[in-house]
Amino acid sequence: MSILAPNPHILYREIHQKEALHHLWSSGTGSILPKSSGFGFDRSRNERRKRSRITIRASAFWPELFKPSVLEMEPIKDCEQFDQILEKAKELSQPILVDWMAAWCRKCIYLKPKLEKLAAEYDSKLKFYCVDVNNVPQALVKRGNISKMPTIQIWKDGEMKAEVIGGHKAWLVIEEVREMIQQFL
Repeated sequence: MSILAPNPHILYREIHQKEALHHLWSSGTGSILPKSSGFGFDRSRNERRKRSRITIRASAFWPELFKPSVLEMEPIKDCEQFDQILEKAKELSQPILVDWMAAWCRKCIYLKPKLEKLAAEYDSKLKFYCVDVNNVPQALVKRGNISKMPTIQIWKDGEMKAEVIGGHKAWLVIEEVREMIQQFL
């Protein structure tokens, strides 16, 4: 995106305001404020229809601004699926991030949306997965060597390379995860 390109939200607001003011002035009222019945502003059906037609599809002009800001992590359900994911990552020579969490864990629940936001930042470079340790076989949990939750691990070449155990504040965990990701990209 060009540095000089306007913000689409500001552009929409400016055009919308200009057209609304033009409509009020050209209606002959001479007042910027719409007519009121005393119980708040009344707008006729036609005015509401006109306003609904005044929309700009900014995504057509700036598609790179409208990438998803959150990317949902793919859940891992069993050992076979985990092996397939590791094999595919090995073929692509890409690391993967696995969030070992539990549905009852308050810190896990709070951390998951922040990790999904981080996943959107590293969309093409790193794939994010999550494992709910209560809904998978214990063999998978033992394979990850999980003792505390949430645990965030980087796996590369079929091996666990680094981990962050997130028992502290979410923003600190996210910063540690960022540093861990930067080591393996």
